Amino acid sequence: MEVNKLINSINDAVAEVFDGATIMIGGFGEAGSPVELIHALIDHGSKNLTVIANNAGNGRIGLGALIGQRQVKKVICSFARSPKSITFKEQYENNEIELEVVPQGTLAERIRSAGAGIPGFYTATAVGTPLASEKESKFFDGKEYILETALSADFAFIKAENSDRYGNLSYSKTARNFNPIMSMAAKQTIVQVKNIVGESLTDPEKVITPGIFVDKIVEVNNPIIETNAIDNGEVYP
Repeated sequence: MEVNKLINSINDAVAEVFDGATIMIGGFGEAGSPVELIHALIDHGSKNLTVIANNAGNGRIGLGALIGQRQVKKVICSFARSPKSITFKEQYENNEIELEVVPQGTLAERIRSAGAGIPGFYTATAVGTPLASEKESKFFDGKEYILETALSADFAFIKAENSDRYGNLSYSKTARNFNPIMSMAAKQTIVQVKNIVGESLTDPEKVITPGIFVDKIVEVNNPIIETNAIDNGEVYP
């Protein structure tokens, strides 16, 4: 692998995403959502994708646009209906897209487990609900737990605030959310970053994702603010 992981073109950054791929998309709502990478994927045209994310998109930009272009066959998420969700709702009600609901803490731990090399774990979350259907369960100290398996992906789309050419990442406040664990759980991690900094300016105490987990970096200096774009009626493409 090249030491310099910088990619000049955002379209080149997503060029290896193939039809049928599983993609983790970072973000908690709009915080930390790699909108520009998603738009590049729309342009690339990959289809039959499985998306793992916290939610199923908003409006008709970012993940909402990717779903709207009918490039996604399945969403694995915690919140399928966000306040400004449009495209997922339309397709789900017409049985045109699959959904796997995973409680948020369980989703995070399934992703983290994949990155840590742990194949599965037991949790009390969802016991006695439809989400536990057909899942193995065991009792520990008289309490029932269900087995949840690790969740990995072919690609992770990540948004970071700062990176050096090696891919050492820092995040802006709550934009950190799912991004660090997703970057560990994918075969290839692709990052859009606001600022490229020199190695001498990389504070190791502020590095959240070490470069060993990053494959490609593309600079996006002025990322789209999802809420503003939706309120302005913007759509993509």
